[in-house]
Amino acid sequence: MILPELPALADAGLSAHVQHTIDHKTKPLGALGRIESLALQLALIQGVERPQLRTPQLVVYAADHGLSRRDVSAYPREVTPQMVANMLAGGAAVSVLARQQGLTLTIADCGVDAPRADGALDLRIAAGTADASAGPAMSIAQAQQALRNGLALVERLPGNALLLGEMGIGNTSSASLLMQRLTGLPLADCVGRGTGLDDAGLVRKRAVLQQALTVNASAQAPLEIAAALGGFEIVTMAGSVIAAAAQRRVVLVDGFITTAAVAVAEALCPGVLPACVFAHRSAEGPHARWLQQLGVQALLDLDLRLGEGSGAALAWPLLTAACALLADMASFDSAGVSNKD
Repeated sequence: MILPELPALADAGLSAHVQHTIDHKTKPLGALGRIESLALQLALIQGVERPQLRTPQLVVYAADHGLSRRDVSAYPREVTPQMVANMLAGGAAVSVLARQQGLTLTIADCGVDAPRADGALDLRIAAGTADASAGPAMSIAQAQQALRNGLALVERLPGNALLLGEMGIGNTSSASLLMQRLTGLPLADCVGRGTGLDDAGLVRKRAVLQQALTVNASAQAPLEIAAALGGFEIVTMAGSVIAAAAQRRVVLVDGFITTAAVAVAEALCPGVLPACVFAHRSAEGPHARWLQQLGVQALLDLDLRLGEGSGAALAWPLLTAACALLADMASFDSAGVSNKD
């Protein structure tokens, strides 16, 4: 499968120029902290001195997982279509936050185990993946179709910013499996409580996931790993991340599951990470470790563990603020303010 060619976002000349601009704003050097590095990153993603964010798109990728039948979640499988309906009706947290922030919200049904809800975008591959503890979650052909769906979705979306969200009971299990295979960390370091498992549930989840790793040990190439252990929504999202990075769109990553999608995208198409801004560090235990492995730092740490794209929506104003400060804040010279020198 041919994936898009990614632009080189590293630009020493542009970086030096933008950093000089930031350093000469009317403030002490570095006083705006990580907002300054965020402004520089946005400039490099877009390849311009003054980045602008237009028509932001928040997409919630939804699908069911065969692993959910193994009691790896505190919530039943039926919650996936119920929450999709809640999002479409405007009652979910992400629905409220999208309205508040002026974000266009799209719900993409990538494989929910229920009839497609009115208003959801049809990217269905099947009614949920197979049980990864018994064999590959999907075929290579299904994984390729999920990638194609994700690539094509971005082509039809306006704007230059993609905010990632997800919904799928059992998808923290899939993300944990992908984390283990893509990082090589011990499984225990990659598994959290998800939607709120008790101690016994966590032990059961780890046992099921170890079984899935053992059964799918032959999967070695990135696409094989994604097919064996991923979810339809995760692999579709990975395709969208690749497409967005190829188009120099800003990708705002939510939490643990969306980080899994970015990691899959990076494994399949190295070079997408510089286009990604990580919204928050999730309270789902393994997320902090994975961010560290990827060499990235999240903007917020609010003990969130909801998913849906809620953290991305909450972090969005920081991106718009960074652009505004870079464009509109006066320099020492223009304001007639004396610098420390």
